[in-house]
Amino acid sequence: MPELPEIEIIKSQLNRLIRGKTIKGVEIRLPKMVKYPLRKFKKAVEGSEIKNIERRGKLFIIGLSGGNFLVIHLKMSGQLIYNGEIGKHTHLVYYFSDGTRLTHNDLRQFGYVKAVDEKGLKDLIKKEKLGPEPLAKEFTPKLFRELLSKKKKSKIKTLLMDQTFIAGIGNIYAGEILFQARVLPTRKVETLKPEEMAKIYRAIKNVLRLAIKMKGSSANDYLDARGKKGSFLSVAKVYQKEGEPCSNNCGGKVKRLKMNTRSTFYCSQCQK
Repeated sequence: MPELPEIEIIKSQLNRLIRGKTIKGVEIRLPKMVKYPLRKFKKAVEGSEIKNIERRGKLFIIGLSGGNFLVIHLKMSGQLIYNGEIGKHTHLVYYFSDGTRLTHNDLRQFGYVKAVDEKGLKDLIKKEKLGPEPLAKEFTPKLFRELLSKKKKSKIKTLLMDQTFIAGIGNIYAGEILFQARVLPTRKVETLKPEEMAKIYRAIKNVLRLAIKMKGSSANDYLDARGKKGSFLSVAKVYQKEGEPCSNNCGGKVKRLKMNTRSTFYCSQCQK
């Protein structure tokens, strides 16, 4: 699933590529992807100018002229490709008045798009109960400690992936964050020392910023808005490296375990 870095990259690209363009028409090739009456959706979207593209957690929020918003969630395998080819997994196509287009592809068809007004957007965000943005200046070490103090019985990796705790972090980056902080993914919050909390906080910022710099992770279906893969996995330390020597040269090897049905990679020597 695209996580915060991937959504941030696409958001930035789309702001450069489609902001200011007018949506001439929308082709809906798979109606179930649109969580809104189709006629009302087309009426809200067609003829609108794209004012800006924002991100909240893993959600795209596309502001339209006239006060409406497109809210898009890519879920497991969604892609938004500028001037992309139209194939069997293309479920929506936004045609712009200048002859360009934006394709919404989704192999697994778990993603969705909604058209909402300002009140609807506020209600949707409220319903999602998203936690703070980890790269925002408001996300301070003090706030992180306060949030942890309310979840003492939770396992730290499970908590980092909880979108109501912190928005945007998924499986790949949670594992890399805890490796950098040298904290075992299965540790309960109540066992963490203040210095370990501080290491996790710094690792959250470091790993996410590096991932954005490396254009994200293409473990499966992720492509950016230009149809290109991300290269973060070329510098990942533990993700999908089971059996390989630890990059910290500690003598340990990367191991894998299952947590909440997801594979978790870690070094039992370095991470305690």
